[in-house]
Amino acid sequence: MKKKRKLYKQYDIRPKWLKGKKFPRMKKYLSGRRIFPNPITGKENVAEIIEKTFLAYNAARMREACRLYAEKMLKRDVCVGMSLAGALTPAGLGKSAIVPLINAGFIDWIVSTGANLYHDLHFAFDLELHVGTYHIDDADLRESGVVRIYDILLSYTDCLLETDRILRQILSRNEFQKVMGTAELHYLLGKYAAQAEEERGIKNASILAAAYRAGLPIYTSSPGDSGIGMHIAENSLRAFGTRLVPSIDVNETAAIIYAAKKSGGKSAVILIGGGSPKNFVLQTEPHIQEILHIPDVGHDYFLQITDARPDTGGLSGATPHEAVSWGKIDPHRLPDAVVCYLDATVVLPLLTYYVLAKRKNRPLKRLYEHRETFVKQLVERYWKENE
Repeated sequence: MKKKRKLYKQYDIRPKWLKGKKFPRMKKYLSGRRIFPNPITGKENVAEIIEKTFLAYNAARMREACRLYAEKMLKRDVCVGMSLAGALTPAGLGKSAIVPLINAGFIDWIVSTGANLYHDLHFAFDLELHVGTYHIDDADLRESGVVRIYDILLSYTDCLLETDRILRQILSRNEFQKVMGTAELHYLLGKYAAQAEEERGIKNASILAAAYRAGLPIYTSSPGDSGIGMHIAENSLRAFGTRLVPSIDVNETAAIIYAAKKSGGKSAVILIGGGSPKNFVLQTEPHIQEILHIPDVGHDYFLQITDARPDTGGLSGATPHEAVSWGKIDPHRLPDAVVCYLDATVVLPLLTYYVLAKRKNRPLKRLYEHRETFVKQLVERYWKENE
C-alpha cells in the first residue's frame, strides 16, 4: 500500500526554524516605495516616466541621478563642475543638452576633451554633420571625402577643412600670442564662436559660445590631443606664440573648489564619461589636500554616467567609493554619489529635461571673471599652511 504524502497545514507552512522568530529590521529594509507602477498611457511627460517607472537597476540609478542633480546640486550655494569625454558634441549633445544647462546656470565650470570643443566649432560655424550608419565601407568613405564618427557622417572638405580654415585664422590673431591657460584660450575662442553664431543668424548652437556669454570657464586636461591643439602646434612652426601652461589650469580649478568651500558652499561634480577630464575635475581635491597641504574633505556631490566597468582598474569606471580613498569625495556624503552605467547619449538629454522641468534657472556664477581672485585666495592659504 502506498503511503499518503504528508501535506503542510494550510494555516502555517513556515519551516520549524522560522517559528517564533522575529525580524526587527525588516521594516527598515522594506521601507522603499512599493514596485507597483501604473500602466504607461502615452500621456505622461518625461519627468513622470522617470519618477514613476524607472524603479530598478540602472533605470533607478538614473532616477536617483536626476533627483540628486535637481534637489541637491542645484542649490544656490553649490558649485557644479562637469567633465565631458566621448564624442558628445558631434552627436549634437552640446547644442541639445549642455548649452541649455549652461544658459540655465546649472553648470558653473567644465573640463572637456579638446576633441569635443573642436567639433563644437562645426555648430558655431553652421557646418553640417549628418545622421548616417556604421554599416558602411570606410575605404569608399575616404575616396568620397566623407569622415565617419561611428554613425555620424561629415564632409572632409566642407566641414572638417572649413573648420580648420576658420580656426587657423582665429588662432593667428594677436590676442592668442601669449602664455595662457586653457580657460583663457577657450574664452577667446568662445568670443569668435559667439560672433560666428550672430553672423550666421543661429542661436545657442555652441558650448564655447554659450560659455563665453555666461562667463563660464572651460578647461581641457590634454590640450594637444585635438584639432585645436594641432593648430596651435602648426602655429608654433610659423613663429606664432600661443603657449599653454598646464599648471595654470591645475591651480585655477583647485582655486574654484577652494573658493566654493571657503565661502561656506559645496562642490558637485557631474562626470559624463570618464577618461582624463574626469580625473582633472576630481584631482582638484587631492591638489588642495595632498599637494598644497590645505585641509579639506573632498567633493560633496558625485554624479557619473559611464559605460566603463570598475573591475578593469581604469579611471573611467572607478566608483565614488574608490575616490574616497584619494580624498576626492567626502566619505560622509557617499549617499549623495550616484553612478549610472548607461550610454551618455541616452541619459544626458533625459537628465537635462528633468532638471529644466523641475528647477528654475540659477543666477550665473560667472567664475571665469573671478579666476584671479580665487587663485590669490588659494595662494594666500597655501603660504599660511606652509610657512
